[in-house]
Amino acid sequence: MKLLKLTAVLLSVTWLSACNTLGGSKDPDAAIGDTDVVVEDRNADSSGISGENPSGLDIDDGAEAQVIVGDEQYQGGDILDDPNSPLSNRVVYFEYDKSTVREEDLITLEAHAAYLGENPNATIRLIGHTDERGSREYNLALGERRALAIRQILMLQGASVKQFQVTSFGEERTDVEGHDESAWQQNRRVELNYVGR
Repeated sequence: MKLLKLTAVLLSVTWLSACNTLGGSKDPDAAIGDTDVVVEDRNADSSGISGENPSGLDIDDGAEAQVIVGDEQYQGGDILDDPNSPLSNRVVYFEYDKSTVREEDLITLEAHAAYLGENPNATIRLIGHTDERGSREYNLALGERRALAIRQILMLQGASVKQFQVTSFGEERTDVEGHDESAWQQNRRVELNYVGR
C-alpha cells in the first residue's frame, strides 16, 4: 500500500514538473487557455478507432481517417464523416402534424443534394418517424409524407430518384422515450442514412 502511495506521489511530481517545463502556467488558478501547450486528443472517439484498448498501447487497426481535435481542417477520408460539414447532420425534425421542411434545415438538405448529385452511385434511405399522438395508420402515412418531402427537395436540387429508399416507421421507433413535448419534438423526424455505410 505504501508503494502505491509513493508511486502516486512520484507520478504527480513528475507530471507537475513536466507541465512547468513545457511552459504551462505556474499559477494553479490560471485558466486552461492561458498555456501555449497544444494537446492532441487520441482517444477512440476522435481517432476513428472503435472499441476499447485496455492495454493503452497505440494500435493501428487499419483506420484510414483520423480527426485531430483542435485542427481547423478535417483530415479524414470521407466528407460524410466531417463533423464540421452539414453532411454530418443526418436528422431533419418536423413540427407537430406537419410534413413541411423547416427553413433552418434547407442548408443541410442542399449539402446532401450536392453530395448525391456528385456521387450518382450513392444511395440514401429516408426513414420517417412521428411522435406517439395519432393512430398507427395515420402516423405511418405521416412518416412517409415527411420522408417523401425530403426526397422531393433533394431531387429538385440534383439527386436522382433511383438514389432513394423511403421507409416510414411512424410512431414505432422513438428516439426519445417520454410523453411530453420535449420528447415528441425529437421523435418527429426523418433520418438520412447512407446505404452501405
